[in-house]
Amino acid sequence: MREFGRDIWIADGSGVAVAGFHYPTRMAVMRLPDGGLFVWSPIQLTDRLRSEVDAIGRVRHIVAPNSLHHLFLGEWQRAYPAARLHAPPGLRKKRSDIAFDADLTDAPNPDWAGDIDHVLMHGNLITTEAVFFHARSGTILFTDLLQQIPPDTLSGWRAAVARLDLMVGPEPSVPRKFRVAFVNRRAARKSLRRVLAWPAERVVMAHGTPVEGDATAFLRRAFAWLT
Repeated sequence: MREFGRDIWIADGSGVAVAGFHYPTRMAVMRLPDGGLFVWSPIQLTDRLRSEVDAIGRVRHIVAPNSLHHLFLGEWQRAYPAARLHAPPGLRKKRSDIAFDADLTDAPNPDWAGDIDHVLMHGNLITTEAVFFHARSGTILFTDLLQQIPPDTLSGWRAAVARLDLMVGPEPSVPRKFRVAFVNRRAARKSLRRVLAWPAERVVMAHGTPVEGDATAFLRRAFAWLT
């Protein structure tokens, strides 16, 4: 893990393959005022990663930010049975084998309200993603709505598809498939307004290069097609 700001760390994991496309993975860990840890979009749990996590605090919350990011939840739940596992919309039905403790809704969660805020990005047919804001570090966390896949991991028709889908480029962007899937753009714009109102300094995403400055300007560029 590497420190990304005040009380926030990020860690990159091994890539995952979906239909032959290799996606880099990333998680974040945020320390709450009581010393407990909030684990966002957990990656594969190795012995080294567990040691590094345990060195900074006790895992209290494990959060899947959308219904697509669930591959490693089981192993984290087994490693930290006392932690509360939070499900985004749609994941309980998809992973009935996992016992979730709580659901992410539009209401702030009292366990982290005031330190971490979140917005559900409504109106998308693929998934309803929870976008988080860690106030003390000024960091916004996106999962799949912003992506930037390294072009050297793609070749042939997959490289062409990635370019057409806007998954490769000079900076992270919203893939074209997610843009098309926003069938209720009024709801999406309402959610985005809340995101843009946060006093953000940086942006972290699960699949892409972190943005470490001018966060609001970057987000306005990335979502100009919607606004």
